[in-house]
Amino acid sequence: MTDIQRIAPELTLGADGIWYSQSRQEVSYPSDGNEACFQVEELSFWFKHRNACIVAAVTAFPPNDLGPVFDIGGGNGYVSLGLIHAGFDVVLVEPGRAGAANARKRGVPTVICASTATAGFAATTLGAVGLFDVIEHIEDDAQFLKSIRSLVKLGGRLYATVPTYSALWSREDELAGHFRRYTCNSICRAVEQAGFRIDYATYIFRPLPLPILLLRALPHRLGRGSSSSDARDTASDHQPGTGIASRALRWLLGGEAGNIASKRRMACGSSCLIVASAT
Repeated sequence: MTDIQRIAPELTLGADGIWYSQSRQEVSYPSDGNEACFQVEELSFWFKHRNACIVAAVTAFPPNDLGPVFDIGGGNGYVSLGLIHAGFDVVLVEPGRAGAANARKRGVPTVICASTATAGFAATTLGAVGLFDVIEHIEDDAQFLKSIRSLVKLGGRLYATVPTYSALWSREDELAGHFRRYTCNSICRAVEQAGFRIDYATYIFRPLPLPILLLRALPHRLGRGSSSSDARDTASDHQPGTGIASRALRWLLGGEAGNIASKRRMACGSSCLIVASAT
């Protein structure tokens, strides 16, 4: 069990079993974002596949000290629980109270309701950090990554996923509170400039760039995208059905986790996954 008070002495343990910071920080994320995700995560092909890829990456490049992965901005704990089921120790760090509460309901044993700025982590005390679709929500990503580096032990791991290709920018990015999309080269460069060495980088979700371009990005550029987020649209996006297209999608995605487990790289995709080490 991780000694939270040793690495973050300003946190207090609530009656609900969640560690809380004394102050809160505004984040670029919809106020109802965690609840919206909570409704679709369990049945979502996207969340399931991303989890499979993350677990494959952490298994292939485990934390060097075999300590916990700090899942920063971990939302409702879907990734954390996937890593726990794969045999890894995880501490979830989530600034949103709804997300932190949902993570505890799911069974994540150690949950911190705070941001890295308000948690008060002591310098160089974290052995591994996960930033899974978090960095794109940070306006000053360079400074944020440097702050993460200051918390990670020498040789400690950083795992991250980000959305890719500025050409795929759409109304969905704006609604989600994104500031940018990346390429593998640009996120690797940002991570290296913050003081990490890239151990592995690959694209994932290879079949998705074209559908996103045709169904989201181009309509957005032409002013035909939806002006609001509809829960039914979100659910349909994450549950592609059982027809030929759905079976083809699952078949196309099927080998990606295996490629990651074998440390093979993939040349395109709607997300990038990286593993890095603090230098």
